[in-house]
Amino acid sequence: MKTSRTFKILFRQVIARRKNETAPIYVRITVNGKRTEFSLGLYYPINGWDCKMSRAIGRTSNARILNNELDSIYVDIVECYKQLRKESKFITAQTVKARYLGTDNNQATLLGLVDYHNGKMKDVLTEGTLKNYRTSTKYIKAFLSNKLKSSDVYLEQIGYSFIVDFEQYLRNKDNRLSKQELNNNGIMKHIERLNKLMNLAVKLEWITKNPFLHYDVKFSKYSRPFLSPNEMKELEEIKLNTDKYKNVRDVFIFSCYTGLSYIDMKQLTKNNIVYGIDGNKWLSFYRQKNTEPVKVPLLDKALEILEKYSDYDNSNKLLPVYSNQKMNTYIKEIATICEINKNLTCHVARHTFATTVTLSNGVPIETVSKLLGHTKLSTTQIYARVMEDKLGKDISQLQSILNTDARNVS
Repeated sequence: MKTSRTFKILFRQVIARRKNETAPIYVRITVNGKRTEFSLGLYYPINGWDCKMSRAIGRTSNARILNNELDSIYVDIVECYKQLRKESKFITAQTVKARYLGTDNNQATLLGLVDYHNGKMKDVLTEGTLKNYRTSTKYIKAFLSNKLKSSDVYLEQIGYSFIVDFEQYLRNKDNRLSKQELNNNGIMKHIERLNKLMNLAVKLEWITKNPFLHYDVKFSKYSRPFLSPNEMKELEEIKLNTDKYKNVRDVFIFSCYTGLSYIDMKQLTKNNIVYGIDGNKWLSFYRQKNTEPVKVPLLDKALEILEKYSDYDNSNKLLPVYSNQKMNTYIKEIATICEINKNLTCHVARHTFATTVTLSNGVPIETVSKLLGHTKLSTTQIYARVMEDKLGKDISQLQSILNTDARNVS
């Protein structure tokens, strides 16, 4: 039964596991002297087994049935070995066994990959990010069921056409899973998560190449709203009649002067206030989104707001931060009162900090990136718009330098 110098298959009866007068048949696979074995789930009378021939004795009906079954298993295991060699895989007795039993990576499925990812990443990714992956999973399952008429798909079967078909499925308004319509960037986010999953499969060596190799994820560029200095002043000075509006306005303005995201503001406590290297009060915390450590020196306007809520709710919380939905609803209503014709959300305050408060006042983009808690400078560059008045001042300053140089030369 030797098929090559390093590969052997042996059938044997394990008497130690006997039941009455029968015992199970095991198959032993040996590669390069290392072996593994497993039960075939077949039992045969002990006195009817030939240990030397590894076959049932005689020509009875039962003996012929067992020997034919063993011949078939032998051929299947040899075929698994040949497949692994053809695929240039690192071959061991275990990998041959896994291929035969269907538990190797060639049997890995898309939803199996999703479960692996979400299980491994539950302590690494934030709940918000995991929630996004769960939403993408719902769309993947719906696509598999409605488009492919399948409950799952092997990773090896996923190609470029699968991605294109999935994108078109997402673009069809009839396939949306909620009342909210998916725009292009929302669709691309789902595609991007699928791409990350396939990259993980490559790293795990579950597949040899990512089907996204020739696919371009195309996000639409759009203008990110932010408040001008005049709009900020109007928002700060407007007289509001209700506490909920006052609280939301103050929290929004605090974000404008610190760059904090909604979730980071919500989690602030008095323990996050420290004294910086300059002896002044700073905020020190870890970003919820990427666990990046952030230290933000507190500007006077931000300190005034913290002082205003120093005894807020008799708790350790620094600010009266409502739910994200209420915050966004109320800040839109406040914008209407101020006659600010912009779609304000909590994130607009972060854009305002990056653009109006820091970059337009000459703060280097590297510093802004640190204050925002970005891990990559390219992320901060999204905010790096230059307002017209700053552009005018910079050119005027340049012209002054050029005129001075010209006079010195003459």
